[in-house]
Amino acid sequence: MEGPSGFGVNHCLQKLSDVEFLKFKELLSKETEEFKIKPIPWNKIEMASRTKLMTLLFTHCPGQVWDIVSSLFLQINRADLSIMAQELRRDKQSSYKEIMKTIFQYIWNVETFICMKDEIYQATIEMQYKALQEVFDCPLEPVTAVVLGSEAQGKTTFLRKAMLDWTSGKLWQNRFQYVFFISLISLNNVTELSLAELMLNPLCFLNWETQVYQKIYPLLRYPRDIIVTGFNDPFIKCYFTYFFKNTQKAVQVFNYLQSTNQLSVVRRSPFLCWMACSTLKWRLKRGEGMKSVGETDSSIYTNFMVSTFRSVYDNCPPNQNRARLKTLCTLAAEAMWKQVFVFTSEDLRRNGISESEKAVWLGMNFLQHRGDGFMFYHPLLQSYFAALFYFLRQERGTAHPIIRSLPQLLKEVYVHGQTQWLMTGAFVFGIATEKAAAMLKPLFGFIPSKEVEQEIFKCLRSLSQAECSEKLMNSQSLFESLHENEEERFETQVIDLFEEMTVDISNIDTLLSAAKILAKTQKLKKLHVHIQHNFFSEIYNPEDGIHSSCGIKTTMWSILCECVYNLQVLDLDCCNFNETTLKILCASMSPSSTYPLTAFKLQSLSCPFMTNFGDGALFHIFLQLPNLKSVNLYGSNLSNDMVENLCSVLKCTTCGVEELLLGKCDISSKACGMIATCLIYCKVKHLSLVENPLKNKGVMLLCEILKHRSCVLETLMLSRCCLNFIACGHLYEALLCNKYLSLLDLSSNVLKDTGVNILCEALKDPKCTLQELWLSGCFLTSDCCGGISAVLTSKKNLKTLKLGKNNIEDAGIKQLCEALRNPDCKLQCLGLDMNDFKTDCCEDLASALTTCKTLTSLNLDWITFDHDGLQLLCEALSHKSCNLKVLGLDKSALTEESKMLLQAVEMKEKLDILHCPWVKEERKRRGVRLVWNSTN
Repeated sequence: MEGPSGFGVNHCLQKLSDVEFLKFKELLSKETEEFKIKPIPWNKIEMASRTKLMTLLFTHCPGQVWDIVSSLFLQINRADLSIMAQELRRDKQSSYKEIMKTIFQYIWNVETFICMKDEIYQATIEMQYKALQEVFDCPLEPVTAVVLGSEAQGKTTFLRKAMLDWTSGKLWQNRFQYVFFISLISLNNVTELSLAELMLNPLCFLNWETQVYQKIYPLLRYPRDIIVTGFNDPFIKCYFTYFFKNTQKAVQVFNYLQSTNQLSVVRRSPFLCWMACSTLKWRLKRGEGMKSVGETDSSIYTNFMVSTFRSVYDNCPPNQNRARLKTLCTLAAEAMWKQVFVFTSEDLRRNGISESEKAVWLGMNFLQHRGDGFMFYHPLLQSYFAALFYFLRQERGTAHPIIRSLPQLLKEVYVHGQTQWLMTGAFVFGIATEKAAAMLKPLFGFIPSKEVEQEIFKCLRSLSQAECSEKLMNSQSLFESLHENEEERFETQVIDLFEEMTVDISNIDTLLSAAKILAKTQKLKKLHVHIQHNFFSEIYNPEDGIHSSCGIKTTMWSILCECVYNLQVLDLDCCNFNETTLKILCASMSPSSTYPLTAFKLQSLSCPFMTNFGDGALFHIFLQLPNLKSVNLYGSNLSNDMVENLCSVLKCTTCGVEELLLGKCDISSKACGMIATCLIYCKVKHLSLVENPLKNKGVMLLCEILKHRSCVLETLMLSRCCLNFIACGHLYEALLCNKYLSLLDLSSNVLKDTGVNILCEALKDPKCTLQELWLSGCFLTSDCCGGISAVLTSKKNLKTLKLGKNNIEDAGIKQLCEALRNPDCKLQCLGLDMNDFKTDCCEDLASALTTCKTLTSLNLDWITFDHDGLQLLCEALSHKSCNLKVLGLDKSALTEESKMLLQAVEMKEKLDILHCPWVKEERKRRGVRLVWNSTN
């Protein structure tokens, strides 16, 4: 290949359709005589792809490639490609940048449809363009520029413009020698490709979709966001003027859309704006005057499709139009299920699209050429036609081999989180309306909107039922789909199916849809809310792409908060509040004439990783609610003043909180003393202070209160609190005095054998009532197992003992197993996970399993067993005297032979063999929360 020339030839060949490419090959096989070049074997030409054919040309006829391809392009009636080839071959030594300039000038002129003058478009992207220009200014700083924006908002056009300007020397001048555009859509059907082959196809863009971006963002180093937004009103006016080529008509259209409240939808994306203009153009051409173009995406797409379709087939019978439309919808739906976006001519033929209809779809801008194939004019247009398929499908019993049923589609979107199909699901909701059916019926006949609506409802009802294994995972997607439906009756009917919802507020649209839908619910009991960082920022920051729209945000937030009084569980997960939104939240939980204090049903409130509690008023508001029993503030840093504020409310007689989860709140020893003091006056029975630097002093203060007769604490979680054996001395006295404490978690503290031996002395005392002791990761050895064994054989009330992540070894395991065989041992749950012991101990464990009548749960996770050792355990598990119900073990780490042994036992004995069996329960008890994501 002759350097950059190969890029140009390859680009020209990619513009040919399948039919044109075949004709090109046939002519090429005859052209060798005229150009007096070495013949190329037909079998090589026939089997060659476009890239391979380019290689053949440069191999067999170097120096004549441009002449040959220019001549052949003329012979197949592609004069445009012949002209492009002549421009590209001006100088065989042309630089890569010059070649790409010609290519992207063609893409900009022919394939990019902005419907406005370049200078106007440049003005619409001024802020983003400047950010892109500056992002790579420092050559020493590594950075990844990420272009973001909603679907159909103009990301592709923006990046094509950047590519064109780089080739012209206007952007990143002298910064990069090579810039490649890699089209994910064009590579949709490619299973394997080398980097060199990938770079031979620099035809399009890298499309950073929002959902994909969120997944890969942690992998990017030094990311910089550039957010592409929709049009504002001045640019919309310019757009209308350029589109209609008539200033008066443009003003008329703008005023009409503004007066009918349809302008807000058009503002959202250039593609919606183009469709609205196209719809009005056809209507005005037919003399119909101004009519609604739609107030939702679905209605705009439907109006556009109907108006455009009528421009060709208005006088055809509905049954013929329906058959024509169905071929296009089948292509779209089949491709959706196959996850394909670029089609061959054969794909079109297979779905019943004739050559004449293909030309019509291209003329209507339903389809467009993409290299040697075809794709829908926009991916969202494909989503729309795929949704429409479910309204034109055949009767039951004639299922398509690839396209699945509507319930299966809905589950992919709302259960399995297939976000690339989200708009298909939303369009189904939008078309299933009387309004949409009325638009479609004159041209295509009966549309079963009511039947589809009922099918949607039936599917969602199954997802809402407690016994259903598949649950609604994406509440926000459902909100957006219901917004497309616009029928209040149906919205209320659907939303009242669900008792639990999750809302991720990342932009105004998500807040609007959530507020609009949740305002209608009467059955909601559990609400999980996440507010992304900076969303409620009241300062306009162009770099962050945040727009000042505080009025709309606070209004919608107020509407959303109105449903709080009816909730039983409110989870404000990783929420970033400002003062205004915090006040609104407080107001929503304050009694009023409409909602007296007794009307509030809230039982559980979680505010993990909260960054702003304001002046502490939130504590005074929510802790007074009569039914509130549980509060979780995990990961929210609490100053000493804030802890004091919290404790003052907990002491109030009106406060009924029984579960207080304050893990990872940066609570000091001093603050721990404040919490301890309030335990005498409050009703708290479950306290978690995990992952706080309490140290021994903090535990000492807690123990003083535990000895007080007014303290009713039953469970105390102190894992990862910087404790050592000295803390065990304080706990010794508390365990002897306290009558209520039944669970003590001391995991992940450096207690060592000394500390545990102190605890064992307390546990053996008849006055100690403790039932569960968690000592995982406490740096224990076999030296403490004698004391632990003595406890097991002398205390009948100790039911759970967790000793995982220690170094107990064989000697310790043997002692523990001996205790388990003692008839006085009543232990039910034993954790030995992540302890290193040999196969010899398996015999002791097997004996213990068949002897101890009370042991029902044993954790042996992360321990490597050989097959012989595992066989011994399996024999014991199958023994009639073994009562074990749960075994912690990672089956995936075992050999196939060992897995088969365990599976046989599992089936026969109804035993649950689980990896990490207690993790979920332990996190719940400790109040530990992961940093927010939509599946938490």
